[in-house]
Amino acid sequence: MLLRLIAAVVLGTATLTATAEDHAHHAVDDKPAITQVWSRAMPPTAPTGAVYFRVNNPGEATDKLIGVQTPRAEKAELHTHVHKGEVMSMQRIESVELAAGGEVEFKPGGNHVMLFKLKEPLVAGEHFPLTLIFEKAGEVTVDVSIHDQAPQATDSGHHHH
Repeated sequence: MLLRLIAAVVLGTATLTATAEDHAHHAVDDKPAITQVWSRAMPPTAPTGAVYFRVNNPGEATDKLIGVQTPRAEKAELHTHVHKGEVMSMQRIESVELAAGGEVEFKPGGNHVMLFKLKEPLVAGEHFPLTLIFEKAGEVTVDVSIHDQAPQATDSGHHHH
């Protein structure tokens, strides 16, 4: 009887430890989900462009988008629009916080990725890579689709759990 009790305690402890480790490992692997990634086509002489998308943080901890890079431009930065009275201007931001289980939309007139000194024009129908750099999740590379105008959302933007 005592042997069965010891075996049950040891087995139960091992199972709990394995479950906790698996859960912790799973949380680390929860990369942000990036959807609806697009850029507006620009005239061939335009030196700048912008990228828009939705980012969802499925993890159980807050993360931050802290940087961006792409081979399509010499420089890529996180930007937002700021209203000062009647005037709206762009402003560089250092990071964007992503709450655990939360979503942030990068859209025209709001947060966006600004591309400076484009190496090639942004032509409708083309694609290019963009790497998003997160404080905890690290790098996530996505494919940016170039459109003449904002694409229609493929869903309502609501996520069910």
